[in-house]
Amino acid sequence: MSEAEAVRVIGLWPSPFVIRVLIALKLKGVKYELVEEVVGKKSELLLRSNPVHKKVPVLLHHGKPISESLIIVQYIDEVWSSDDVPAFLPADAYTRAVQRFWAQYVDDKVRQN
Repeated sequence: MSEAEAVRVIGLWPSPFVIRVLIALKLKGVKYELVEEVVGKKSELLLRSNPVHKKVPVLLHHGKPISESLIIVQYIDEVWSSDDVPAFLPADAYTRAVQRFWAQYVDDKVRQN
C-alpha cells in the first residue's frame, strides 16, 4: 500500500475544519488522498467512518478512522513528528492546555455562525 493510499481525508473543500486537517498534513509533508463528500449526501464511507456524528473531517490512516479536526491535528502531530518540522503543540503541559482551550473556543464560535 502506498503512502497516499494509507492516508485519506474525507471532507468538503470549503469546510474550515477540513482545511485545518489538510494544512496540518501539508506542513508535516504527508501525502494523502482527499475523498470529497457531496453536499447534502453522506457517503457510505463517511457513515462507516464516523457513525456517531456523521460529519467531516475524518482521517483514515491505514483504514482506521479518526474524527474531529482538533483530535486529527494532534494525531498528525504525534504520528509524523520529526526534527525537520516543529511540533504544532508545545511540550509544556500548561501552554498546550491553553492552546487547546483557544482552539476549541474558536471552533465553537465558527460552529455557531
